[in-house]
Amino acid sequence: MIKKQFLKTKPVCKVTFSLPGTAVGEVENVQLVGDFSKWMDAPIDMKKLKDGSFRTTVNLETGKEYQFRYFIDGQRWENDGEADAYAPAGVSYDENSVVAI
Repeated sequence: MIKKQFLKTKPVCKVTFSLPGTAVGEVENVQLVGDFSKWMDAPIDMKKLKDGSFRTTVNLETGKEYQFRYFIDGQRWENDGEADAYAPAGVSYDENSVVAI
């Protein structure tokens, strides 16, 4: 799930990325990676909540689209089922999630 909160005073949007526990099962670590984190150069650790879901908030510049994915337990990739769109990853036959701000 993606929640967007646009700031009135700046061209920035607070974007909260949430991945439900039912989507990932019993995992320990989920990282958010994408254009805004230079992919694996600066992955963003997501906080695990009591219900088993993972969540993090990122400030993103408005007027752009960003590709992203979730990296789970350092082993597998997952897209966001509620992304605004999907785009070819360019490195495989997989697609990346897209969030439009």
